[in-house]
Amino acid sequence: MAEIGKRVRLGMIGGGEGAFIGQVHRQAAALDGHLELVCGAFSRDGQNNLRTGEALHLDPSRTYASWQALIEGERALPAGQRMEVLAIVTPNHLHAPIAEAALAAGFHVFSEKPAALSLAEVRGLAKTLAGTDRLYGLAHSYQGYPMVWQAREMVRAGAIGRLRKLWVEYPQGWLSQDLAAEGNKQASWRGAPEQAGPSGCMGDIGVHAFTLAEFVSGQRLERVCASLGTHVAGRQLDDDGAVLFRTDGGASGLLVASQVCAGEENALKLRLYGDEGGLEWRQEEPNSLIHRPLGEPMRVLRAGVDRHGLCDAARRRLRLPAGHPEGYLEALANLYVDFARAVRSGATGHDAPGVPGIDAGLRAMAFIETILENDRVDRKWTPLVVDGTQPPD
Repeated sequence: MAEIGKRVRLGMIGGGEGAFIGQVHRQAAALDGHLELVCGAFSRDGQNNLRTGEALHLDPSRTYASWQALIEGERALPAGQRMEVLAIVTPNHLHAPIAEAALAAGFHVFSEKPAALSLAEVRGLAKTLAGTDRLYGLAHSYQGYPMVWQAREMVRAGAIGRLRKLWVEYPQGWLSQDLAAEGNKQASWRGAPEQAGPSGCMGDIGVHAFTLAEFVSGQRLERVCASLGTHVAGRQLDDDGAVLFRTDGGASGLLVASQVCAGEENALKLRLYGDEGGLEWRQEEPNSLIHRPLGEPMRVLRAGVDRHGLCDAARRRLRLPAGHPEGYLEALANLYVDFARAVRSGATGHDAPGVPGIDAGLRAMAFIETILENDRVDRKWTPLVVDGTQPPD
């Protein structure tokens, strides 16, 4: 348990010079002063690794040459000095091996998604986690937005009545051309099955849409009917797809994810419709939540203006007054704050309240494997099975 008033000591694997997501994690983790980066193994390129450590003003002895060296080196330090939480921001294929080793060595883990490359691998990670008293979290960053929590609470409170329809879409345009062929490292590893896993677009951003839909609706996708595609010649993994689904609460829905929607930036959008109204949230305008009551004028809830009318969970995730936008960094920072507080309090149960955990990892990978299976066959509906138990017909 961390000392009260002390910052939680953070280590990082991946995220070296030139890597987008590592810098995002470092900025988010530092935003509220709850965590302090004390060590890292940032790149397999030795010079990149050293430059990154120097730029971050780390003790040179704690800029490690490999992830294995970091875990062993930190475990050998006195308890009051070694890292407490390990952030994993590598390509996907290393998420599970590093997490397994870190948990076994006694460290908490906060990992980029997905948790692993296969459902079997996530199950193995879950088994390892169950044998420890450590916490495990996943960086499904969009769950950190205040108005996402407001939407979730309004659904739970019955503001739109019985949920009938879920519509979640995530269009991007950055892979509309073959960037991997031009040497773009981010595009290259995301298109390589051995590093990214069995899915491209759906594994990269489709799981964000999936996790967000389940979190806000409070319902779980139970059956899926998928169509995946690859539009750029030579690309090995899907870059576009659509999934019809049914939930365990009786709602129907559509999930669309694409990285070849030319001109789009990061247009994640969630719409929910019940028998008494609807809700809409858009990531590119995250401070607004649209509420459409049946037979009444539409209203827009705003993060700052309606501070006193928002639920406690939304208010706790706000930092600024009206007219001062809070975005992606702040959303991820909210996950880090919740994770750090759980570490400091000595929380047990493997989950940090408010942070997606191993169950989210299991369900996301089950979603990916299920839609890949359904896309390959002529059968219309395929049950989404996480633990071997199929839902009733």
